[in-house]
Amino acid sequence: MNIIDKIKKAGLKGRGGANFPTDLKWRAVAEAVAKHPQHKSYIVCNVAEGEPGVMKDAYILKHYPEVMITGIKMALATFKSEQAFIYLHRSYFRKYQKSLNKIIKEQNLPIVLFAETGGYLCGEETTLLESLEGRREEPRLRPPFPTTHGYLGFPTLVNNAETFYCIGRIACGNFKQTRFYSISGAVKYPGVYELPQDYTVKQILAKTNNLPKFKYFVQVGGGASGDIFTAKEAGLVTGGTIVVYDLAKTKPLKLMRAWVEFFYRQNCGKCTPCREGLFRLRHLLSQTNPDLAELDPILTNMRDTSFCPLGRSVFYPMNSLITKIIKYGRS
Repeated sequence: MNIIDKIKKAGLKGRGGANFPTDLKWRAVAEAVAKHPQHKSYIVCNVAEGEPGVMKDAYILKHYPEVMITGIKMALATFKSEQAFIYLHRSYFRKYQKSLNKIIKEQNLPIVLFAETGGYLCGEETTLLESLEGRREEPRLRPPFPTTHGYLGFPTLVNNAETFYCIGRIACGNFKQTRFYSISGAVKYPGVYELPQDYTVKQILAKTNNLPKFKYFVQVGGGASGDIFTAKEAGLVTGGTIVVYDLAKTKPLKLMRAWVEFFYRQNCGKCTPCREGLFRLRHLLSQTNPDLAELDPILTNMRDTSFCPLGRSVFYPMNSLITKIIKYGRS
């Protein structure tokens, strides 16, 4: 059984947020390579996590770099690729450059470390490719997708660090149906934990001794873009990043201002809905008592018309916080 069949059997889905079946992405690259006149391809390991509350990739770099690199090695062999890149958040590049290069040199692998040139948006795969090619850090129009037209126009496999970690485990025959969870916020034991991938938020918090005894709500999926869920919903959802908030102590407007400021500073300015929408949101929320009804058309427009996921994702935390916590959560 080849590695793609093993990935399919394991039921692995990408851990970068899209939840796309990993074997389908690998097959798409394999087909593209077979059709390409030069049969040439590239591999990219995306380690550009930069959203507040997300820290699983740093955990992998610290504790399991060899396993992650084994996953990259399997991709190099599968597609007969001449080159792979590990695209690192700048702080990770500074901290782990030496240890990663040591493993790469020992195994004589054609892997190059690359320090992120932009900000949060470089975690989006087409923006990452623009950065690798030395161009302005902004997303590409899709299709075509990186699987057929990626780095320098060649078929390119882009998976994140945890996905390659899982593939490394699959290749070695010791993969378990687990995933890494980043836990932060109003908890006693923040950190990264490896637990079953089907655990709910409530199960995760209980297993890590972080289940609050006070009234709380959580943000799931990221500390800026993640949706807000009430404590009653915590037994229904799961997610790789969990931020816990004390319902009584959290100031929703302050939280929204922090989110918008993050996105405002990280947007690339390419598309009007995101650029102007964030400017307007920032202005409205700077008021002492903003009219929250004025946020809705801006957020909806950003969700429906923004060019890339950054602009579209602003809607979800803002809308869920307003509808679940501000309007009803304190009643």
